[in-house]
Amino acid sequence: MAYDADVIVIGAGLAGLAATAELVDAGRKVILLDQEPEQSIGGQAHWSFGGLFFVDSPEQRRLRIKDSHALALQDWMGTAGFDRPEDHWPRRWAEAYVDFAAGEKRSWLHGQGVRFFPVVGWAERGGYDATGHGNSVPRFHITWGTGPGLVAPFERRVREGVARGLVELRFRHRVTGLTRSAGSVDTVTGEVLEPSGVERGQASGRDVTGAFELRAQAVIVTSGGIGGNHDLVRANWPERLGTPPERMISGVPAHVDGAMLGIAEEAGARLINRDRMWHYTEGIQNWNPIWDKHGIRILPGPSSLWLDARGKRLPVPLFPGFDTLGTLEHIMRTGHDYTWFVLDQKIIGKEFALSGSEQNPDLTGKSIRDVIGRARADVPAPVKAFMDHGADFVVEKDLTDLVRGMNALTKEPLIDEAALRREIVARDREIANPFTKDLQVMSIRGARKYLGDKLIRTASPHRILDPKAGPLIAVRLNILTRKTLGGLETDLSSRVLTEGGDVLQGVYAAGEAAGFGGGGVHGYRSLEGTFLGGCLFSGRTAGRAAAEAVG
Repeated sequence: MAYDADVIVIGAGLAGLAATAELVDAGRKVILLDQEPEQSIGGQAHWSFGGLFFVDSPEQRRLRIKDSHALALQDWMGTAGFDRPEDHWPRRWAEAYVDFAAGEKRSWLHGQGVRFFPVVGWAERGGYDATGHGNSVPRFHITWGTGPGLVAPFERRVREGVARGLVELRFRHRVTGLTRSAGSVDTVTGEVLEPSGVERGQASGRDVTGAFELRAQAVIVTSGGIGGNHDLVRANWPERLGTPPERMISGVPAHVDGAMLGIAEEAGARLINRDRMWHYTEGIQNWNPIWDKHGIRILPGPSSLWLDARGKRLPVPLFPGFDTLGTLEHIMRTGHDYTWFVLDQKIIGKEFALSGSEQNPDLTGKSIRDVIGRARADVPAPVKAFMDHGADFVVEKDLTDLVRGMNALTKEPLIDEAALRREIVARDREIANPFTKDLQVMSIRGARKYLGDKLIRTASPHRILDPKAGPLIAVRLNILTRKTLGGLETDLSSRVLTEGGDVLQGVYAAGEAAGFGGGGVHGYRSLEGTFLGGCLFSGRTAGRAAAEAVG
């Protein structure tokens, strides 16, 4: 039986595009499959903020950030916490990825026309010791053009492959099986779904209009994770993170359901670290949703007062932007699945950014004028829209009305005004002089020693109850599903492995389906800016390895 292509790539997200682009460069024939319509090409990367992790970049050096390969590797390993026998390949991938981030990653992207916002962000600051979790220095580089700007060069390369007759794009093709002949997986079967004209991200129909069977010398799985499947998230929820949330919102559409991971497992692939996952604690309901339960993550500066459901401050070092999963673990042991930010307009105007390409039209549209306009505005327009329309926002001039509004948003009125006032007044007293025992206040002052934070990310220290800084704002924060940190186990050539540790002949995996490399390159936690880069690195690796294998 003849082959339909040299390689079949399953999933047209960023990892799938990167893999296909490399195959095109090698002159291989590719069929790229995706269950969604063509307008959703690029997958979840399109919706992203475009954050990328670089080490000792020109942007860092211009801001006097002293970074190094050794420091980045120390941070990665301290954050990942690899401690399982199956972490052999994830650890190897982590070492390779840090090499990539400190080496050719930026020049490789720059050569394809990708550019970066000059101010480097400082995500996941940790707050523990030098060998623990977190970024010791700012490393979060925002792509100029955000997610669409990062997808564009890889989509262009793939479409050039289409024009050359090397790539066939088949959308609305849902894979249901992988089978083998002569010892190698070489057949992909599935269903053809009805055509759909829905806009990107919206739910597409699932009526089946036909079936397909395709054969190739190799198959690359780049189908994403499980973040849109809340039942599967809860089923894999680890005990270390407490009780699974009763209510969650979604950072990805429902079709990100993990189905392909199960199909690969049935074909003999080994799925590891399925209990490792990355969900955000600062989720807000999108007032203008694109998909069901659509949530947006707040990218906070360090000044908001973070309170549990009963109005008690979260413990040190669980400040905004410091330790996502440490905060998630604490929240899920409180008996409630939501928390609060309490802040003022001065803080929200300086410190709130919203994750998502559509929430950052200035950066996505590559408009220098609009970026300057955002910096000059009291409150950026996308943030102001949430203040005006967001279901999780309360905006009031005085604390009494603020507490009344907070209690109106929850099943039980758990916030006591007198207790909250004491908490805020005590914090505000610490602002009065340069000395303090409040570690969050220390962190605010420390952040402002970094020029990037002082310019656009950290408000000057002030009293939250100062009327001049008002009005007061409370934001109810929800658990927002996002990334799968485990996945299909792969060696350094992206070849999928079996339970016995052998290569599953003919099958490669990349992106979130492979835990961004090896079956879990991040270990237990992420340093941020590493998901898109993991898709690119593992997709590039899979494409190059498959091209060589079928040559």
